[in-house]
Amino acid sequence: MSKLVEVPVLMPNLLKLFRTLVPKLTKEKYKGQYGRIGVVGGSLEYTGAPYFAAISSMKIGADLAHIFCQSNAATSIKCYSPDLIVHPVLDKENAVELTKPWIERLHVVIIGPGLGREPKILKTTAAIMKLCLDAEKPLVIDADGLFLLNDEFDMVCGQRNVVLTPNDIEFRRLFGEDVLVSQDKINRLGDGVVVLRKGAIDKIYIPQTNEVHTLPEGGSGRRCGGQGDLLCGSLATFLCWSLQTNQQNPAFLAACASSYFIKTLNYVTFQKLGRSLMASDMIIEMPTVFKNEFENTKEDLPCD
Repeated sequence: MSKLVEVPVLMPNLLKLFRTLVPKLTKEKYKGQYGRIGVVGGSLEYTGAPYFAAISSMKIGADLAHIFCQSNAATSIKCYSPDLIVHPVLDKENAVELTKPWIERLHVVIIGPGLGREPKILKTTAAIMKLCLDAEKPLVIDADGLFLLNDEFDMVCGQRNVVLTPNDIEFRRLFGEDVLVSQDKINRLGDGVVVLRKGAIDKIYIPQTNEVHTLPEGGSGRRCGGQGDLLCGSLATFLCWSLQTNQQNPAFLAACASSYFIKTLNYVTFQKLGRSLMASDMIIEMPTVFKNEFENTKEDLPCD
């Protein structure tokens, strides 16, 4: 097996491309056309993660965000923001049936933020993931969604428009410590799945190639909780837009854009707050950072 070759991602070129993909705001569009995002996750202990994922998808431009969570998490999540649509279904016996009509309407689904590791909930989530894959629904799989893949790895093999977003520990747990073994397992995913490995320098693996794409270093030394949730939320919206404009390698483009965005967002917020920076502070800075990095005109019209 050939050795992996690191290939630096030329972000100026990709940013120029991605600025052409961000949809112009126009009164001709109706609610939902800029993106309908779903988040499957949220438990009693972890209510912030699904909120961060869903609200970040909307803050950069998606119109609607749904959260499918456990019943004991719903009230807290609803109190965080009235902009989110919250479905307390994951712990119900007919969770898949309750979720199905909503899933059909969504452009991209995020699996994992705040999901927890209760066996019954993981089993239900696996069934919802299968439902999404059977419907060819684009997926972003993060956090405990990746833990679920330890037992359900083959479910995503051969699929398309799926992005896995492990940190270093999750990457080693899922793919192993040995480089050759990791590469072999990554190749099993097929060329429709992208792996965004988060770290000081984010790396993107495209299965069945011998290349690992390294993204520019950025951000700061402040590694507060919740930043991975902001990344997968923004990634979902970027993926929606890449697919709507029929781009080649839409998952790769979305992974690059979200990595760059969150690193830049962290850096900008850190300059203001230093070590007191939290994920909720980064949300406040999202509109300014997004406009500076991704908006390509100054004549965008507000929608009614």
